[in-house]
Amino acid sequence: QVQLVESGGGLVQPGGSLRLSCAASGSIFSINVMGWYRQAPGKQRELVATKTSGGSTNYADSVKGRFTISRDSAWNTWYLQMNSLKPEDTAVYYCNANIKRQSWMAPYEYWGQGTQVTVSS
Repeated sequence: QVQLVESGGGLVQPGGSLRLSCAASGSIFSINVMGWYRQAPGKQRELVATKTSGGSTNYADSVKGRFTISRDSAWNTWYLQMNSLKPEDTAVYYCNANIKRQSWMAPYEYWGQGTQVTVSS
């Protein structure tokens, strides 16, 4: 089985920074795409950032220039560095990954349990 575990959420003042981490564990052959999504109260879950195994990145317009997704491939861990945080960034952040457990298996999408990020003075 595969598990994704997030860490690094918390309360931060506007203009501050946080770094979220997501660690994937279990039987993993390859991680094709990794990413971060968020869901604010009363809103749908939305994409924040993704990164492919080839290094391509994609960001929501609302976070471009402020958030950076990166990966430590040696440890199947990826990060979301969030700078210049705004109150509207407040949400539960979920990590996500498209993972092949074995070379002959089809990829499957996995989710973490979510971590709360609150931006408030």
